[in-house]
Amino acid sequence: MGEQKGQLVRGLTATDTTALVVGTVIGSGVFLKTAVMTQDVGTPALVMAAWVAAGLLSLAGALTFAELGAMFPEAGGEYVYLKKSYGETAAFLFGWQRFIVAGSASIASLGSGFAIFLAAFLPLNAVWVRREVSLLGQTIDWQFGPRQLVAVGAILFLSVLNCFAVALGGKVQSVLTVLKIGGIAFVVLGIFFFSDSADWSHLQAAAGTAAWSGWAAFGTAMLAALWAYDGWNNMPMAAGEVQQPGRNIPRALIGGMLVVMAIYCLANLAYFYALPVSDVVTSNSTRHRAALPVASKAASTFLGEYGGKLVAVAFVVSAFGALNGSILSNARVPYAMARDRLFFSKMADLSERTRVPVWALGVQAVWSSLLAVSGTFDQLTDSLLFASWIFYGLVTSSVFVLRRKMPEAARPYRTLGYPIVPAIFVLVSAWLVVNTLVEKRIESVTGLVLILAGLPLFFWFRSRSRPGQD
Repeated sequence: MGEQKGQLVRGLTATDTTALVVGTVIGSGVFLKTAVMTQDVGTPALVMAAWVAAGLLSLAGALTFAELGAMFPEAGGEYVYLKKSYGETAAFLFGWQRFIVAGSASIASLGSGFAIFLAAFLPLNAVWVRREVSLLGQTIDWQFGPRQLVAVGAILFLSVLNCFAVALGGKVQSVLTVLKIGGIAFVVLGIFFFSDSADWSHLQAAAGTAAWSGWAAFGTAMLAALWAYDGWNNMPMAAGEVQQPGRNIPRALIGGMLVVMAIYCLANLAYFYALPVSDVVTSNSTRHRAALPVASKAASTFLGEYGGKLVAVAFVVSAFGALNGSILSNARVPYAMARDRLFFSKMADLSERTRVPVWALGVQAVWSSLLAVSGTFDQLTDSLLFASWIFYGLVTSSVFVLRRKMPEAARPYRTLGYPIVPAIFVLVSAWLVVNTLVEKRIESVTGLVLILAGLPLFFWFRSRSRPGQD
């Protein structure tokens, strides 16, 4: 009984695993980020270029993670890879930032996106409390109202759902993924075939708009697109619950990301085909919080006044599905850390009945809920992406380290394009981190401080885990 209690169940099938990749990646970003990206670079062509560049970069990362995930099909994903390649310190700092910043902020932002779309049906735009806070030379407009409450409710509901068997979470993910792809297809095909205002001239730059806005602005737009692609790394975190991981993990990562890239490019082409640039830049974002999302505006061009509300059902389902996948996978990181005695021991406790890490899920839910009421959607995503890409680059570089340290290890899949593909990913990751540090001071400094705050905890946990200290 004691041995069984400490084991996860490999209940995720090949379909569930692929749905976890696609369903976690496609959330709210594809419906929201085009507006802020257009504000950054100004022209449809550069926005589309940023989506393609971000997609190719994410695919390069997925190709590399496929090798690592097939080598080490264990719960924890990047935490495990960093521990094998760079040791406990790097692994702990990844796990800490994933728990305290990236993973929880991802859950919080997906909950916020879910509330934004639900506002098409319910009166959620009221603001009960509003404060302006100055920090690092920038002003943060903090608001609290019904949207924040809805975001917290969604996080808590799905966290409770994931306390049941992992197979149930996987089946829910598969259903939600099919529904969200169907909803996006409905919007895209409707725009291309039935939109009243569609015109290919919308894709041309507006008069007086610079053709090139500079690498800094392009990097900022690319960072926004990378939020929409973010999540491709989540599935390996649940690798300990995947059936036939040596085969299913690489197939799910690579096939899933190719599907996501195709969907994103078609969706954004449809937005610009349906709407002039002036309508895109004034869609929902930090600058225009009460405005409709760009996807809702585009859908209204063929469904009329109530079309945006009808199609918002698809957006709600999409955000809900991504939120479910993010909750399921991210909870496995503190679980893996606790199993190594590098985190609070309760995080390693599994339910005797369902064998899922219920304590990790519960603490993650509480912290994510606090983040959901602390910032806007764009602020949350920028903060988590900066923290994430520091470690995405480091994890990807571990494929070079492990090929030297463990040359004889079984590799069911080898990275396509090695060593060029992972090298490009590492270099672009470094550029994105530096660019974000310059362009997004509040979000990046906050991320750095929270990451480094984990060092005292690491030394404390390591001292407690030494022999004779129990």
